[in-house]
Amino acid sequence: MTLDFRNYPCSPRRSVALVMALIMLFAPLMGGLARAQNRDLPAIGGLGGGLLSDQMEAEIGQQVMSSIRRSASQIHDPLVNEYLTSMIYSLVPYTPLSNRELTIVVIDDPGINAFAVPGKIVGVNGGLFLNAKTEQQFGSVIAHELAHLSQRHFARRLEQQERSAPLTAAGIIAGVVLAAVTGSEAGLAAIMGTQAMSVQNMLSYSRAHEQEADRIGMEIMSDAGLNPAGMPEMFEIMMRQSRLQGNRPPEYLSTHPLTQSRVSDTRSRADQFRGSSDGDSLEYHLVRSRLQVRYARNKGEAIDAFSAYLENPAAGRREAARYGLAVALLANEEADRARRILEELLDGNPHRITYQVTLAEALQLQGELGQARELMKTALRRNPGNYPITDRLAHIEIEASNGSQAANYLTTLTREHPRRADLWLRLAEAEGMARNIVGVHRARAEYDILMGDLEAAQRQLRQAQERVPHSAPLRQVISERLAEVGRRLNRS
Repeated sequence: MTLDFRNYPCSPRRSVALVMALIMLFAPLMGGLARAQNRDLPAIGGLGGGLLSDQMEAEIGQQVMSSIRRSASQIHDPLVNEYLTSMIYSLVPYTPLSNRELTIVVIDDPGINAFAVPGKIVGVNGGLFLNAKTEQQFGSVIAHELAHLSQRHFARRLEQQERSAPLTAAGIIAGVVLAAVTGSEAGLAAIMGTQAMSVQNMLSYSRAHEQEADRIGMEIMSDAGLNPAGMPEMFEIMMRQSRLQGNRPPEYLSTHPLTQSRVSDTRSRADQFRGSSDGDSLEYHLVRSRLQVRYARNKGEAIDAFSAYLENPAAGRREAARYGLAVALLANEEADRARRILEELLDGNPHRITYQVTLAEALQLQGELGQARELMKTALRRNPGNYPITDRLAHIEIEASNGSQAANYLTTLTREHPRRADLWLRLAEAEGMARNIVGVHRARAEYDILMGDLEAAQRQLRQAQERVPHSAPLRQVISERLAEVGRRLNRS
């Protein structure tokens, strides 16, 4: 089925290519270069480990995520995020990562892009799902990014930069500030003006890193049961897009240079792997259908495209297409038709969480909150702690004005996913509905911390502290969190 995503709006301020170029090349210098300019850099050994310590990488990661949360729209759909998390952690055991606690983010952008940066952050654009027609192709990009992380390519690029030419700190800082203020590529141009030779050297070095990440990524795929042939297939998709778009190649290629020889090399390597699976999971195609609806020019077009596809007797993956039609109908507020399709899908696959959660959404839209709640509670008993089910229950209770119950569900989710800013913001809303003002301040403080606004977090925690008696155990908890925020402010 073919849907047109070309008119999906993308703000220049949210250009992931620009953000990632700044992050990959210069982010650590903002925190580390100023502190290091009056002393010699440490000796570097191994995989770039001497230049960027684990602590510095963690600090960079915090800054990067704060920046992403503030400037880039994200997809908070629990079904999308749950699939991506599951896919990544199915590959992680086969990577040489020493620290396997990752932060995973989905950028709301229909272009092809993915990234991995210090602090163990892995991100993809929603558009990667659109353009990767198989799970093998999609998994190849994830495996490639995990390979970058495991080989600490960021630190090694920085090492090469420091050895090849001294960094012009003033030019970098001016460029970053200009980019942040104008939201345009002018800042990046300013950086390039001061660092042209060094940047060229770094890009040259990164081609070797890309080849290394290809090789290790394919090994990860094979060990995890994916078909490494998905990697050259995905590269060919990107090259076709690059030719079609002319001066606007896929964002991914701006930070991951791709040549025909590299495609040929990965194709030859893929032929050496035997016994790998070609079978995609149904869940991948269900999630892909959700995003095809999200990025369609209008929901009517999505309904027509899925309907036409299902009328073709030779069409494959019919179950995913039927689900896509239900999602498109739901987005078009045709809950009755969507509900009938989802109930039929559940009859054939009664325990699939994606169908259950989407049916609950349809029931909500029909005003059947009691049925939606019972469906999700039954599902939660079978799948304790499941993120999409618990999240849907929170939505149901918010709509039913049951703030306390919604807050209970969201508190559970924030314990399991403490770095998801959207959950803390919704928890603050639920606590407000429940008239738990201390809970509102605490949730807002956690949200502010994740957004990088420590002063606002400090104010929220002080207001929470003032409302709790001195003898209450909760006051000690709040005081400890307040002290921690104070220490971070003093370090910044």
